[in-house]
Amino acid sequence: MAALGVAALATAWFAGSASAQTLLEKIKSGGTIRIGFSNTPPSAYPGKNNEPLGFFNAVTLDILKKLGTTKVEPIVAEWGSLIPGLQAGRFDIITGGMYILPERCRNVLFSEPIGKFTEGLIVPKGNPEDLHSFGDIRDKGLTLVTAAGYETVKTAKDVGIPENRIMQVAGPAEILQAVKAGRAAGGSAFYFTVKDLADKDASVELANPYSPSEKPGYSGIAFLPNQQAEVDAFNKVLKDYIGSDEMMKSVGKYGYTKIHLPDGTTTAELCKE
Repeated sequence: MAALGVAALATAWFAGSASAQTLLEKIKSGGTIRIGFSNTPPSAYPGKNNEPLGFFNAVTLDILKKLGTTKVEPIVAEWGSLIPGLQAGRFDIITGGMYILPERCRNVLFSEPIGKFTEGLIVPKGNPEDLHSFGDIRDKGLTLVTAAGYETVKTAKDVGIPENRIMQVAGPAEILQAVKAGRAAGGSAFYFTVKDLADKDASVELANPYSPSEKPGYSGIAFLPNQQAEVDAFNKVLKDYIGSDEMMKSVGKYGYTKIHLPDGTTTAELCKE
């Protein structure tokens, strides 16, 4: 009985040690890392077998490999539930390419920027309302559709589009359907997202020319607030990786080019109020 008791205690101790393993230790030991992202091609999206595709996932997979693991479990979630999902432990990191914003910095830790981007606007084929900015939508009293949780919601409000003229939906597919059905005059999101919608559906097009209503946004990979060691390790690898031939080979097939590389603006600067 005494021997059994010691064995039980030893088993419990080892189980406790395993459960106390940090994310960084898990990565370095080759463990499976759960990555959370929304279905937003070409930045991050699932493939036919749920494989993680898109340039943010490509960067993340390369860096995780350099840190010690090639095993990932992709978890697709609606954009608005990514941060709550991370906080609830549904996944270990967010690879969806979120803009680094002060209000988000209060809830997660971001890596250094992986890219610099602006929003875009899709309109019905032929651009019947002659829309080339959020200001045009505001001035003509029209409705803009975007996704709940996107920075474009705040941008639209800042430009002066009334809240009742900002339709918030689940994601890109719903943005496209709202524009096609005439429920919104234009749909806005991350430039690559709306470009992908326009490339795949001949009934809509990118507003061109287009004047972005926001300053460029900088996207990063998000971690829990208590994972500074993980962020530091990620950033250490990212420093030499960003802009390298290896990176550009991984992300080039998704449309990411050198003009999208960050310009030296830091996460600390972007997190300031």
